[in-house]
Amino acid sequence: MADNVNQNGKYKPHVLVLGSNFGGLTAARLIREEAKETVDITVIDRKPYLLFVPNIPLEVFGNHDPVSKLHMPFYQFLKEDKTNFLQAEVKGIDIESKYVDIVPTERSGSAPEKVYYDYLVIALGTRLDYAAIPGFGEYGHTVSDSYYGNKLRRFLFEGHYKGGPIAVGSARFKMGKRGNPEWLHDMKAACEGPPLEISLGLSSLLEERKWGTSKNITLFTPGEYIAEDAGIPIVKEFLHMAKDQMGMGYINNVGDVKQIYKDGIEFTNGASVEAELKIVLPNWNPHEFMKGLPISDEEGFVVTDLFMRNPEHPEIMAVGDASALAAPKLGGLGDMQARIVARQIAKDMGVLKHPEEDKPFKPVIMCFGDMGNRKAFYIHSDLFFGGKTGIMKMGHMYYAMKMGFKEMYYQTGGKPPGWGIKLTEVMGG
Repeated sequence: MADNVNQNGKYKPHVLVLGSNFGGLTAARLIREEAKETVDITVIDRKPYLLFVPNIPLEVFGNHDPVSKLHMPFYQFLKEDKTNFLQAEVKGIDIESKYVDIVPTERSGSAPEKVYYDYLVIALGTRLDYAAIPGFGEYGHTVSDSYYGNKLRRFLFEGHYKGGPIAVGSARFKMGKRGNPEWLHDMKAACEGPPLEISLGLSSLLEERKWGTSKNITLFTPGEYIAEDAGIPIVKEFLHMAKDQMGMGYINNVGDVKQIYKDGIEFTNGASVEAELKIVLPNWNPHEFMKGLPISDEEGFVVTDLFMRNPEHPEIMAVGDASALAAPKLGGLGDMQARIVARQIAKDMGVLKHPEEDKPFKPVIMCFGDMGNRKAFYIHSDLFFGGKTGIMKMGHMYYAMKMGFKEMYYQTGGKPPGWGIKLTEVMGG
């Protein structure tokens, strides 16, 4: 019997998931859990492991190699789910013919191929556009992956850093507008939780190593407020701590990063900041082949309704950073979207067990950030989206919760239970 035919001889739709980091892996595993054996599932990713991005700063400032700590192989979990995995790079999407163009990536020189889908879940993330920042390759640092994490770790711990000023912040994010709901505000930066975490973690490291103090650090943002998605009351609380109590510098409304130099950064609004160490988060830029597609907005993010389905092509769904509704670009939002997608497909297959949980996307910011000294901050807020919840707490318990989430994610193979998220809300709130 063919793989895509069930025991009753009925055709099983093929669900193709593009991408297997937070959004894609969680979506694939939950689709299998919700839709059972009613569908065939294939996951495509250019690498056979998940990179646990949120913990890179923590490992770098602890002088640990992220490669050994934060690469989670996922193939065995997909195999147990009877989900196919193709190690390949996506090159294009033919929406009318329902094909995805791929090139295998295990060895260079592979020939292009096509993969057919009935449902397409786009969880490809974005291109982090460091190449668009003049001087970044020579003088910039960041913590977005293992390569850059180790580059920063060597700079800090192999004697290159001489105790000078440090600048931490984001380049300008170019956000699409087509199809967005009224509550989704235009954001100047893709995700500014990392600059908050980096600045606090660095402050702790500087004092621990006697390299300096938090006064060495200047935060910058293209927006009116840094990390505005947390909610302005929370941001003001953070800035009071960082500026007034810790002595960090802060400059806002800088526009974009114009140029990184050996001794500082220049911004498009004419401002500049002196810095020996420049840690920059870039623009989150959709993959080139996504731009101009009928399912995408003017920047290339996938337009969806609140059930994560494209209005014109409901068989196409989006999860995580590739989604226009994922603003900010935050893993927690991708998890919420993955759960919605899984229920939508299960509902289409007639096997949704808990229809009361089939609810539209309602974003909430929920994140943990390392502060050094085994402390972390916790933010739980929907203020940016018109809600009334705005919580920020700090302490050792939240560090334990941050590390506990990583272990839970690893142990469950990218399928954290819904009760785990609810427990986090209860303990944090």
